[in-house]
Amino acid sequence: MDTSLSLRKRLKWHLGVFAAIVATLPVLLLPAPVAVALGGAAGSLAFRLLGKVRRNTVTNIRNALPALQSMEGWDPAAGTPEEIARRTFVNLGRTAVEIIKLCYGQGQGLVEGTELRGMEHYLRAKERGKGVIFITGHCDNWEIVAHAFGTHSDGMAVVARRQKYEPLTRLLERLRNRHGNSVIYADGAARQIFFRLRKNGAIGLLMDQAVHPSEGELVEFLGKKAWTTTMPALLAAKTGAALVPGFGRREGNRHVLEFFPEIAPDPAGDPIATTRLLNRAIEAYIVRHPDQWLWVYNRWKRVPAEQ
Repeated sequence: MDTSLSLRKRLKWHLGVFAAIVATLPVLLLPAPVAVALGGAAGSLAFRLLGKVRRNTVTNIRNALPALQSMEGWDPAAGTPEEIARRTFVNLGRTAVEIIKLCYGQGQGLVEGTELRGMEHYLRAKERGKGVIFITGHCDNWEIVAHAFGTHSDGMAVVARRQKYEPLTRLLERLRNRHGNSVIYADGAARQIFFRLRKNGAIGLLMDQAVHPSEGELVEFLGKKAWTTTMPALLAAKTGAALVPGFGRREGNRHVLEFFPEIAPDPAGDPIATTRLLNRAIEAYIVRHPDQWLWVYNRWKRVPAEQ
């Protein structure tokens, strides 16, 4: 029974991959600007058709809105939760098309056209010789900007989770290993991370994922507690590595990857307090670019109701 179920599951995945390849072929035939524009239109259509996802996205934004409105940099012109959600879907549609182009080797222009700003913050941190941990999140097109750093600078090792479907893991690994970058998988990552930091290398961590309770702590994020990895705080305390925020954003038809000043760990050495400082860096991005963050994802899952 288990073997039969496994076979059916693999068959389902293979059929899904085949359907995805067929569906993406038109993207390959169009120039990037046209394809990306159509991706935005598809995202807008998905906003209308995917009722459950739309409602969950709007709820996430609505719940976070009081916290956003209390932060410096909030622009009331950002609109209602529904308007922010619609633009979020548009951005995701564009991002999906760009990643398709990248997977098929047609995204070089998108990568090379990405501008890096604030590099002085990275270079200053690197001068200390202890390694650099980039604090980032699912902002803009996080795959494109990672490739841009590898193309225009030293490259980094991205800490990622293995996918449930192994062929998808291999596909993403091939994608992320381009342009001077590499992948470190979260399971058993400590040794590789320490080795890279000792060589004064750079590590990229997407901190805005809800980790399992055994892998992190409940730390405030956008006004509510969320399960958050404390790995960057612990690594910085143990190795002296610099914690440097860096986020991508979409400006017209191109991307910008901007780095910000290094975040000093909590003076008392409290990893939760340091992690809260890192969450604030992500919040500062979201408050200025609310429609370029991954609101469709439930950042606050598995949190007890009393929190």
